[in-house]
Amino acid sequence: MDLRPDPRAARRRAVVLAATEPARTLVSAGAMAAGLPLLRFAPRGEPHPVLVLPGLLASDLSTRVLRGWLRRLGYPVVGWALGRNRGPTEEVLTELPLLVDRLAREHATSVSIVGWSLGGIYGRRLARRAPRQVRQVISLGSPFALADRPLGDGLGARVHRRPAPGGRRVHATPTSPARPLQVPSTAVYSTWDGVVDWRACRQEPGPISENVAVRSSHLGMGHDPAVLWVVADRLAQPRHDWRPFERPTRFGLGALFPPED
Repeated sequence: MDLRPDPRAARRRAVVLAATEPARTLVSAGAMAAGLPLLRFAPRGEPHPVLVLPGLLASDLSTRVLRGWLRRLGYPVVGWALGRNRGPTEEVLTELPLLVDRLAREHATSVSIVGWSLGGIYGRRLARRAPRQVRQVISLGSPFALADRPLGDGLGARVHRRPAPGGRRVHATPTSPARPLQVPSTAVYSTWDGVVDWRACRQEPGPISENVAVRSSHLGMGHDPAVLWVVADRLAQPRHDWRPFERPTRFGLGALFPPED
């Protein structure tokens, strides 16, 4: 029996996932509304600054639900305030490090970065640039491991490979985003992602690095209840006592997550 993966089946699955992204995003929104009573029990930690970065072609509007949720948990949260994310333009490459530096100085502590898709790649680069100013990085469906695995033939592959207008090509190399970070990092991914290849969103697990699987569309990660719980749990980790994520068991919350490998 030939157990090798069928590339045609993989392509068909990618097409189906891409085509159903909008519908599954609405499902995530409905699931959040239904899960709000349970999300009240999400972990809360030491208040510290949190920077939330949007995905490619998105703006702070796309992260409004996520930022509002974190604000209710007691964190001083900011968006990037750079308009639509058109890729790593000169403005982005200049302003983001300055923003992290300002937040760290204003709050006299390091900054947690939550980055959605391309925003997660930015977050990892910021952590590599200034590890003392970054407390941790939480990436949501961010294909930072492009150096190790191709994105495939989906829309996300074409978009992430396309140079940004007036900017630089998003391209991971063996010397950049896919390497382990010096700060704790959590890579949230979904095998139901219809925009990017979920395998490109994972990192090598280590003492301060992990991967967490959720059931979510790519476009729905900013308001999916499982993703919101993971982000809250990670932000609640003590600064000098980071531990890997453990699936919640109370109130049936474990059902939000796919079975563990």
